[in-house]
Amino acid sequence: MQAPFEAVAEVDELAPGEMKKIRAGGRDLLLCNAEGDLYAVDEMCSHEDYSLHLGCIQGRKIKCSLHGSYFDLASGAALVEPADEPIGTYPVKISAGKVWVDPT
Repeated sequence: MQAPFEAVAEVDELAPGEMKKIRAGGRDLLLCNAEGDLYAVDEMCSHEDYSLHLGCIQGRKIKCSLHGSYFDLASGAALVEPADEPIGTYPVKISAGKVWVDPT
């Protein structure tokens, strides 16, 4: 895999509905398995500095457990207030049994 992609997990490491904190390119991210598809997003909620890792994945959304905001895992869009700013999303690829994320 070419830079800037970084290996962050084994391909079968996360079951659907699970997430894992990862660090890539100096960023704190979450790797999320939503309905069998993998997404990489910013770890922190855009509304308050609160870890989305403390929330849960529902369908293809992630919920912040502090105030109940939801974010679309594919686009990062804020779907439910009080959050009104998106979270960052990052390309994910699978190769050689590993999950790779481009943190740029």
